[in-house]
Amino acid sequence: MRLTYVVHILAGSVALLTGYLALSVKKGSRLHRKSGMLFVGAMLTTATFGLVMAAGRGVAPAVNIPAGLISAYLVVTSLTTVRPPASSARKLHVGAMIVALATGLASLTFGFEAIASGGTRLGMPAFPFFLFGLVGITGCVGDMRVLRSGALQGSSRLARHLWRMCFALFIAALSFFIGQSDEFPEGLRIMPLLALPVLAVLVSMFYWLWRVRIRRSLRGMTVVGAPDVARVR
Repeated sequence: MRLTYVVHILAGSVALLTGYLALSVKKGSRLHRKSGMLFVGAMLTTATFGLVMAAGRGVAPAVNIPAGLISAYLVVTSLTTVRPPASSARKLHVGAMIVALATGLASLTFGFEAIASGGTRLGMPAFPFFLFGLVGITGCVGDMRVLRSGALQGSSRLARHLWRMCFALFIAALSFFIGQSDEFPEGLRIMPLLALPVLAVLVSMFYWLWRVRIRRSLRGMTVVGAPDVARVR
């Protein structure tokens, strides 16, 4: 089991490094693609070994099992968004959607139970339960849309890829910098400082979603309305 723990830590470290690298370099570049694929592999590895430890050793299973399932779900569905598998892999999408739905509903249930019991459930606060619950349900709704309408195109496709990859990185960063804050040297246990890398992922995610969806939409509106603007000027 010690080997499992070591692999989990090493894979998590690689996931954080490659995730932040993919987030910071030019999107679509060779470095972005390579670091993104390494991130996917590392996240799947750390999620798998985290699930083994949570289920086998009882390491906060109520939180760590949903964290592992949702993280794996996000990176897999994000990857298949930009690299769609064969049409015969529809079962993969359906299976992933069911995992997200089941995990989301279970996590939300635990969250409400935590609130009803004074703020905690199985020794855990309500926040992570609601986090994984909302992400699971949101992802499931997006999956239903794709299964019903077919593969996304354009900005919708990029947005789906972006938010899922970024949220997987957010979960990894939250688990490391906040969840393992007691493992840092005492001089570095400054919560605002440890929260910065986590918040940076969210800020970057919203920035790129703005560029992909809102900015492109506004640019399209500007082009269409250009003659009118010219006349006003």
